[in-house]
Amino acid sequence: MMLETRRLLLRQWKDDDYLPFAALNANAEVMRYFPEPLSRSKSDELGSRIRSLISERGWGFWAVELKSTGQFMGFVGLHTQDENSGIPDVPFIEIGWRLASEFWGMGYAPEAAEKALQYAFEDLDTPSVYAFTVLDNLPSQRVMVKIGMVNSHNDFDHPKLQKGHPLERHCLYKITREQWLATSE
Repeated sequence: MMLETRRLLLRQWKDDDYLPFAALNANAEVMRYFPEPLSRSKSDELGSRIRSLISERGWGFWAVELKSTGQFMGFVGLHTQDENSGIPDVPFIEIGWRLASEFWGMGYAPEAAEKALQYAFEDLDTPSVYAFTVLDNLPSQRVMVKIGMVNSHNDFDHPKLQKGHPLERHCLYKITREQWLATSE
């Protein structure tokens, strides 16, 4: 299965994606809102886990490819958070993205995220989609707003981060099917 936008393909992962994904995950600028950059082995493990989830469910954090060049850009897509995650309002489907910095500021993240939202609401028939990030991650929050998401003002401490960690505090955004329908017309 593949999703397509004007400039992008959202698709299952290929073996060739792992090397540029590792470069993206090792980049300190890309990973500044995460606890640490990832080693090659940790990046490969993450890529394989994402790939397996897409194989199992048919959807997930899809690899994003620039149609004009075939270049791997990162991922955009959907994931589940269950009732044991420690995140407010669970269970839910979340939307997320991580693109190489060379693709920032060109509208690729919102373009791909809008397609992922369409899939969530039309194909998965979910009533709402959530996103969360570190409070300081204003670029991701701008993408959330661009795709019609609203800050729930339900900030939380990320359960996988140690108390007092500088990235511990997160904000939670949400969009309902009704809100999405109103913005996608």
